[in-house]
Amino acid sequence: MAPLSERRHGRRTPDLDAMRYWVNTVSRSHVKRGVAGGFTQADHGKNSRLKRLSKGDRIVFYSPHTEMQAGEPLQRFTAIGEIADEAPYQVEMTPDFHPWRRHVTFYPSAEAPIHPLIEQLDFIRNKKIWGFIFRRGLFEIAESDFKTIARAMNAGA
Repeated sequence: MAPLSERRHGRRTPDLDAMRYWVNTVSRSHVKRGVAGGFTQADHGKNSRLKRLSKGDRIVFYSPHTEMQAGEPLQRFTAIGEIADEAPYQVEMTPDFHPWRRHVTFYPSAEAPIHPLIEQLDFIRNKKIWGFIFRRGLFEIAESDFKTIARAMNAGA
């Protein structure tokens, strides 16, 4: 795969058309809304990182809590799917909030706790402070890590 610095605006060119794999850190309640509506958001509705995703990329959702604020600890992978559109789109949720989204085709899956997977996941470099990486929100992972998570979720990804 070409270095990320050679990619332009999340769009693929013929020589750079390898599928990419992502984790999006989102509360379970927000994941459920996304699954019901067939979309994802990131960074509180900003489009900067969503632009990096390309149609056909795979995405898995990690939920540290049940709710965005004051939720119960959860620490599970809660959904998995594939980016289904070419670019971010904007919606109006309230007159003052117009978040950006991406269409996602979600796969049937079961939630999977992260603790049994920590030692197997290469993107978690420091196993003692494993949760730190998820503070990044939306980030890219290797195909092997995605497949490990997909297997744990019983997903046909």
